[in-house]
Amino acid sequence: MMFVALILAAATPADAVPKARQAYASCLHQYTDGAVDKKMAKDEFLAGLKTKCANEEAKFRTALTAADKADGMSDKDAAADVNDQVQGYIDQMTDNFTSGG
Repeated sequence: MMFVALILAAATPADAVPKARQAYASCLHQYTDGAVDKKMAKDEFLAGLKTKCANEEAKFRTALTAADKADGMSDKDAAADVNDQVQGYIDQMTDNFTSGG
């Protein structure tokens, strides 16, 4: 029992990032694939892209911010990193949508 407690105590903020990243990316892919299948207008797609995965994005932002700060990043640098990574996903999904999936 003590061993389990030590393992749990040793968990770092970085441990939450892969799960949050996967959930966010999966949500974005599902939304994008559905939008392509429905032949959604680009404006409608872009509006939904910002809202459909908001919960997953918030969890990803929280996990990544905590990991970045645990690695010694300043608040400003951590926020910039998180914003860059989220924007990268949005750009990729927009490219996927524009190219038809």
